Amino acid sequence: MRRTSARFRLAGAMAMATAIATLGALTTAHGATAPAAAPESVTTLSVGTPTGFGAGTTGGAGGATVTVTNASQFTEAVNRSGALQVRVNGTINLSSMTRVAANKTIIGVGNNGRITGSGLNVRQVSNVIIQNLTFTGSNDDAINIEQSTRIWVDHNTLSNANDGLVDIKRGSDNITVSWNRVTNHDKTMLLGHSDSNGSQDRGKLRVSYHHNWYDGTKQRNPRVRFGNPVHVYNNYYGGVTSYGVASTVEAGVLVEGNYFENVKDPFHLGEGSSPGGTLVARNNHFVNSSTGQTGGSVRSIPYSYSLDTPSNVKSIVMNGAGAGRI
Repeated sequence: MRRTSARFRLAGAMAMATAIATLGALTTAHGATAPAAAPESVTTLSVGTPTGFGAGTTGGAGGATVTVTNASQFTEAVNRSGALQVRVNGTINLSSMTRVAANKTIIGVGNNGRITGSGLNVRQVSNVIIQNLTFTGSNDDAINIEQSTRIWVDHNTLSNANDGLVDIKRGSDNITVSWNRVTNHDKTMLLGHSDSNGSQDRGKLRVSYHHNWYDGTKQRNPRVRFGNPVHVYNNYYGGVTSYGVASTVEAGVLVEGNYFENVKDPFHLGEGSSPGGTLVARNNHFVNSSTGQTGGSVRSIPYSYSLDTPSNVKSIVMNGAGAGRI
C-alpha cells in the first residue's frame, strides 16, 4: 500500500481548517463545552484502501464528517447510527471501553489524534476503520474486536495498555491490521481468546497483519487460535523479547517476507497450555535471530498482494508505520 505526500498534505490542510472552525464553536460564553459538532461535509477521509482480508472495508465513506475534541463528543459520534466519519483533534480521555457503531471511520487529524484512559470496543458490528491515532494507557484493551467483520486498523501507534493492544476474537473475520507501530507492551495482539471457542471461531478469524512495527514488544505478535489462513507478512520485528508469532489450536499461519532483528524466537507452534497449530514460513529475513519453528500446511491465501523485498522491510516499515505517517 503506497500513499502520496501530496495527498496527505491536502488532507492535513483540510483537516486543520475544519478543526479551527469547529473549535471556535465548541465553547459557550460561560466556558461550558457545547454538544458534538454538526456534520461538516460529505467526503472520504480514510487514506488509502485496505489490502488483505479487510479489503472492501469503507468505514464511514459517503457519510457526513464531524470533528471531535473531547470524550463526550467522541462517544456520541462513534455511537451514532449510519455512516459517519469522525476526525479526532486532540486527546480523548476515556473512562471505560467505548462502543463503536457500524459504518464508522475514526481518524486522527494530522498527528493530534490521541486516545487515552481506556479503549475502543468494536463489537457485533461491521465496516469500521480506525486510522492515524495514538493509543496509550488504556485500563483494558486499546482496541477490542469481537463478533465483527470488515475492520481495518491502520497507521496507529499503540502502547502501554492494561491488556491487549489489538485483540480480535469471538468469530470476528475479514480484518486487516496494517502499518501500526506497537511498543512498550507485553501481550500485544491476540487472535482467538480461548481454546474452547472452536464452535464460533472455526472458519473465521481470518486476518492479515502487514507492515506493522513490533518495536521491543514481548509476545503475541500475534498469538493465533483457529484462524486459517492468517497472513503475517512484511512486518518488522525489532528486539521482541519473548516471541513473535505463535500458531496454536487448529490455526494455520503463513509468516512471509518479514524482517526479524534481535529476536530469539521469531515464531513457534503451541503456546502455554494450547496445542500447536500449523505454520509455514517463507522468504523471511533474519538478523541476529533464530529461524523459528514451522510445521504442517496452511490454507492458500485467497487474495492477490504485493510482497516487499524482505531485506528492505525494516526501512520501509520504520519510515511508514505509526500515527502521523499517512
